[in-house]
Amino acid sequence: MPVPTVVTRTLAGLALGLPVLMIAWLGTPAFEVMVALAAGILAREWFGMTGSDQSPRSGLLLGCVVVIAVAAAAGFGVAVALAALALGTTLVVLATGGAPWMTLGTLYIGLPCVALVWLRNDPATGRDIVLWLLLVVWASDIGAYAAGRLIGGPKLAPAISPNKTWAGLAGGIGAAAATSVVFAATMGGAHALTAAIFGALLAVVAQLGDLGESWIKRRFGVKDASQLIPGHGGLLDRVDALLVVIVVVASIAAADEGAFTRWL
Repeated sequence: MPVPTVVTRTLAGLALGLPVLMIAWLGTPAFEVMVALAAGILAREWFGMTGSDQSPRSGLLLGCVVVIAVAAAAGFGVAVALAALALGTTLVVLATGGAPWMTLGTLYIGLPCVALVWLRNDPATGRDIVLWLLLVVWASDIGAYAAGRLIGGPKLAPAISPNKTWAGLAGGIGAAAATSVVFAATMGGAHALTAAIFGALLAVVAQLGDLGESWIKRRFGVKDASQLIPGHGGLLDRVDALLVVIVVVASIAAADEGAFTRWL
């Protein structure tokens, strides 16, 4: 990648990442507003990629459903939000004649956004969990990019994403594990090995999420979800890994409340 592009990519990443971390630290109501705004942008990008056979009204409905679900999570809790998302998904199915990509988009965007608000709103562990998963996913992305460019080598999934390598996957796993350990230590955690294992596992999940969106873009013949972020493409291109990781982390947290704060 040319040097000017690398600089642009780095500056854009900092300009986006630092405010997100600050808002995640501050919490409500800024956090919910940020997630709702992101949900609307993601819905628009998803419709732009997959909705060429649908009317603009379908895209508007998709955006309304995910934003309302986030608002419900913020104001009434996760149970109401999931009910709203289920009802909204049903409306999308009816309005689009059962178009599978519109239905999938509602869940692909709506579930992680609702889950993220739910995670952050836990008064005991929410801030730490959200900051941890953000930093681990970003470290995985940076580590994979750096190792892939510096080392290269065999391709990870050439039919889906020609630029990804096994070295990049290893770099992402290492960076995520190290970041998880450092974060846990900073927060007073004493389980370095467990923190490293969780970081490494989330890096693998993140890579799967990245590959999934790459497959969808290849399926619809697009390079980027949009040109919203200089050097990065669309917001969906930046959070594709995060969306999947959020659902995994929320599922574990729901199954074993407080698990991450005990294990890290």
